[in-house]
Amino acid sequence: MIPRPNLVRETGGSFVLTEPAVSLDPGLPAEGYVLDVGADGVSVRGGSPAGIFYGTQTLRQLRDSGTVPGVHIEDAPRFGWRGVLLDVARHFMPVPDVLRFIDLAAFHKLNVLHLHLTDDQGWRIEIPGRPRLTSIGSRRPRTMLGARQHGLFDDRPHGGHYTDDDLRRIVAYAAERHVTVVPEIDMPGHMQAAIAAYPELGNGFTGGVRTSWGISPHVLNMQPATLDFCRQVLDHVCALFPSPLIGIGGDECPVGEWASWSDEPHTIQRRFTAEMAAHLATHGRRVLGWDEILAGGAPPDAVIAAWRGVAPIAVAAAAGHDVVACPDTSVYLDYRQSDDPGEPTPVGTLLTLADVYAFEPPPADRLLGAQANVWTEHMESARRVDYMAYPRLCAFAEVVWSAGRRDFAEFSDRLRPHLARLDALGVNYRPLSGPRPGDARPGAPGHPRNLEDRLAELHEMTADLRRV
Repeated sequence: MIPRPNLVRETGGSFVLTEPAVSLDPGLPAEGYVLDVGADGVSVRGGSPAGIFYGTQTLRQLRDSGTVPGVHIEDAPRFGWRGVLLDVARHFMPVPDVLRFIDLAAFHKLNVLHLHLTDDQGWRIEIPGRPRLTSIGSRRPRTMLGARQHGLFDDRPHGGHYTDDDLRRIVAYAAERHVTVVPEIDMPGHMQAAIAAYPELGNGFTGGVRTSWGISPHVLNMQPATLDFCRQVLDHVCALFPSPLIGIGGDECPVGEWASWSDEPHTIQRRFTAEMAAHLATHGRRVLGWDEILAGGAPPDAVIAAWRGVAPIAVAAAAGHDVVACPDTSVYLDYRQSDDPGEPTPVGTLLTLADVYAFEPPPADRLLGAQANVWTEHMESARRVDYMAYPRLCAFAEVVWSAGRRDFAEFSDRLRPHLARLDALGVNYRPLSGPRPGDARPGAPGHPRNLEDRLAELHEMTADLRRV
């Protein structure tokens, strides 16, 4: 079973699967459950409806041609935040594919979908009174093929956006599976798509939606009307998403365009983040931001998604912030899975199945949990997302659910029959033997990175945090 339950006792025998008797048990942890299979039938007790749901997911995995083994399982998660980010801005994912992604995450007992809805390369959400965000901002005339160092493009238009009803459907579908959808509108950087739609939001830029990967230098200005725009966007996001946290990004924001606004342009983002946090507080919500917002001091109740290695995890916790661990060198699932030349668009540092399984979030007083991130610059389809996410997301799910010592060989033994379950669910996972001939993308070359070079780069990138 994946993730591995924390206590399993086989009681012997094999029994015809019957509809389980379910009940709430307030003595159990909220997401915990007890599953019993025996001659008297199948029962699932949960500390809440979520616990019952997770017990039934374990039962699904135990099933074998209509029979289940006799077993007693007591189980509860290691972390309360067991998340996965899905980037639908770089490559739009239609609603049915998002729902399927949620199904698979919930099957592995993940409970947070961090939905990255906007970026330089596309805006995916309707905002009342701002029609050009989707008529212009959701479309780009071409898409970069492979890593940006190669300068290759496919010259095919790409676009798409979600209606309000689409997003309500996604939120409701996730809630039925005890998954919280945390939306992210990245600001004040990563905003070129919005500025392409409404140039008055920018600092003189009059071009289109970004077609290349990397960081756009074009960021929001700080005019009162632009701040009002941001508040309007967040108002609508709060109306659609009941999540107590709302992501505002805050990462990778160049300050060059702000030089004429202030002698200290680096302080502008801190004030911007504080204003957006104060506005979200009027809705009873908290900010979720990437660890860059720690520089100069983040809003006191902000939750930090620590991605630039492991150092920001300790910095965020020491500064009194709740923190989610998602270091790129351990849980970025767009990174290459092997050195095999058949891997599609190999970028980033090497991140094998074993590497993900070995990830151990550093202990911190305010650690909520961890999440894996699926950035889709190089994932042009749901099948490609499958290939990059699975089975590495299986390994991650065990890291954040299962307590105690982990053994990769033992996990690998359990993974092989689990892959048959993924086959039955139609998941285009990466074979353990390596990429198939059809998995390669020779027309979209990558840019592999060396781990030591990346760690040195991260040390330099987080120098500002060592002064927090």
